[in-house]
Amino acid sequence: MTRKTVRIAMNGVTGRMGHRQHLVRSILALREQGGLDLGDGTVLWPEPVLVGRRAHALRALAAEHGLEHWTTDLDAVLADDTIDVYFDAQVTSAREEAVKKAVAAGKHLYIEKPSATSLQGALELARLANDAGIKHGVVQDKIFLPGLLKLKRLVDGGFFGRILSVRGEFGYWVFEGDWQEAQRPSWNYRAEDGGGIIVDMFPHWEYVLHELFGRVKSVQALAATHVPQRWDEQRKPYAATADDAAYGIFELEGGAVAQINSSWAVRVNRDELVEFQVDGTEGSAVAGLRNCRAQHRSATPKPVWNPDVPAAEPFRDQWQEVPDNGEFDNGFKVQWELFLRHVVLDEPYQWDLLAAARGVQLAELGLKSSAEGRRYDVPELTL
Repeated sequence: MTRKTVRIAMNGVTGRMGHRQHLVRSILALREQGGLDLGDGTVLWPEPVLVGRRAHALRALAAEHGLEHWTTDLDAVLADDTIDVYFDAQVTSAREEAVKKAVAAGKHLYIEKPSATSLQGALELARLANDAGIKHGVVQDKIFLPGLLKLKRLVDGGFFGRILSVRGEFGYWVFEGDWQEAQRPSWNYRAEDGGGIIVDMFPHWEYVLHELFGRVKSVQALAATHVPQRWDEQRKPYAATADDAAYGIFELEGGAVAQINSSWAVRVNRDELVEFQVDGTEGSAVAGLRNCRAQHRSATPKPVWNPDVPAAEPFRDQWQEVPDNGEFDNGFKVQWELFLRHVVLDEPYQWDLLAAARGVQLAELGLKSSAEGRRYDVPELTL
């Protein structure tokens, strides 16, 4: 086996997702398995260079994982000809400037979503990357989750017949930070810092709906700030200026209607933190992060509304578990593998910065819909 090293500047890995999912469960996991076997006698070896603003945090992170290279000087690392890929998991407000620098330096790009704070900015990044001739991708991890992969298997196999509707429920209670520490950073709840659940989650819903059921044609949304005061990492109170819940209706190409509720102010009474119910003329399914249950038309019971007697049988027991039929790896890691193969072998890769711009577009229109109380068409994007 020949080992080929790919050096990756990883900016923002001191944050929760950048550290846990991208560094530990993706890049370091690839190293632990001996690298990525490209199938042609070559093993790709990812070499991370940690980048950030806080030297002490980077130093501690590098020491924790036995890594040699870290820096607070983004310009220097982008000027380094041995760096092949720039990865960005910073706060959104800092992403555009850094990504533009990486494009100018000729680095391949792999970035978290949303790619920019506005549709105009997202499209500009996509155009710059295309014009530079570099390879570029955006993280769209949820379509690689086991539950949604099983759901896609049902879609591709024609299980649903004509799909009628998609109902999504996402969220959990994020503690305010006064008597229990919040499990999300405080900037998520300040609009001036790029926070808000529409900005965070509508890009996810765009690619989930687009990939599984069809392009989003229109959006109508209502955003809410249910918890107006929270406490930051220093336990100081602050005004929550961003939406912590959003209620969206999406018209899809082909006629199906999706309704997705997103909330950081809801207590969980479902099997998983996100669930999608898909109803079609021939069958229905409910998918979460890992599991998927289905009910075919031929096995659908015939309930009758009668509030005077208790339900004769628990409705959830009437569904059949969709089998794994294979092994599922971490979704972030799977997409990293696909992107690295795209970089090294030029294999096809569809989740690029134009796809990222579609997510920003849907978030932007969702906020506009909420502010103005009307439904908006979602135009197709081109560069």
